[in-house]
Amino acid sequence: MTDLRLGTRGSALALWQANAVAARIVAHGGPACRNVVIRTTGDQLQDAPLSEAGGKLLFVKEIEDALLRDVVDLAVHSSKDMAAALADGLVIAGVLPREDPRDAVVLPARGPDDPLDVRPESIEDLVAKLGEKPVVGTSSVRRIAQLARLFPNARFEPIRGNLDTRLRKLDTGQYDAIVLAVAGLRRLGMEHRISMALPPSACIPAPGQGIVAIEVRRDNHAVHDLVAALSDRAAAAALDAERSLVAALGAGCQMPVGALAAWIGEPGTTGAQLELTACVVTLDGSRAVRGVDRGPAADGAALGRRVAARLLEEGAGEILEAARR
Repeated sequence: MTDLRLGTRGSALALWQANAVAARIVAHGGPACRNVVIRTTGDQLQDAPLSEAGGKLLFVKEIEDALLRDVVDLAVHSSKDMAAALADGLVIAGVLPREDPRDAVVLPARGPDDPLDVRPESIEDLVAKLGEKPVVGTSSVRRIAQLARLFPNARFEPIRGNLDTRLRKLDTGQYDAIVLAVAGLRRLGMEHRISMALPPSACIPAPGQGIVAIEVRRDNHAVHDLVAALSDRAAAAALDAERSLVAALGAGCQMPVGALAAWIGEPGTTGAQLELTACVVTLDGSRAVRGVDRGPAADGAALGRRVAARLLEEGAGEILEAARR
């Protein structure tokens, strides 16, 4: 191999992810990478809420098509945007180490630099600061479903665009708060804008949140082996469990499902396990079913299926069917 063609979206966060993958490939003795920026349907449909436009798969499809047509050699995605069942011939060959997977509440900046003076100290303090009927910006049905239980009088409004655009809309008064991924804020050097990182007990993250996935063609053995050799095993095991749960539920990436696999013990050591916590919530937040279990990290897929089975026994299938309708 001379250089590798790396398929990516053109947003600042997507390019950060692509460059991080390229640097890791070179650090492991692989060839240089050349970014091939692909404009996806999701990038073009900036006004419609994701749940109406077709979901987060709109950020993936064109890149996967380019991979299948041999326009690029590998594709880099935020794993939470990917379908539970990949297109025939494609596999996730490796992942980068996981960033903080939690959701972040961002409040308007009080001054030109930073909103530190309004940072809440607890969920109760956050509820008090937001007031009786706050306008909260998020396009995620998962976040809305869970946050409706914390803020029953809130009005949730869709928000699209790159990070700077969203923050500008917040700071100019269009929203009282917005909800973003901690990982994206940290990767783009905007960690100071995090007013509060929500604990999973309040809002379970999206399956795969904080994990950068590297997708390749199954029959491209040279690239597959190169990527597999640099993959972070701890993040890969967690992703296996979370994606397995989504697949077993028959859910998608724009459904009210939260899942987070956390390590119990040091990854790679004897006796270390994964603990998977998951929830399925009605769109209005009126009903939630939760499941938790732990098991050997070597079989995260089985752990995901077990937790999914428990959720289905508690009525998750009915909630998901209602969400689809």
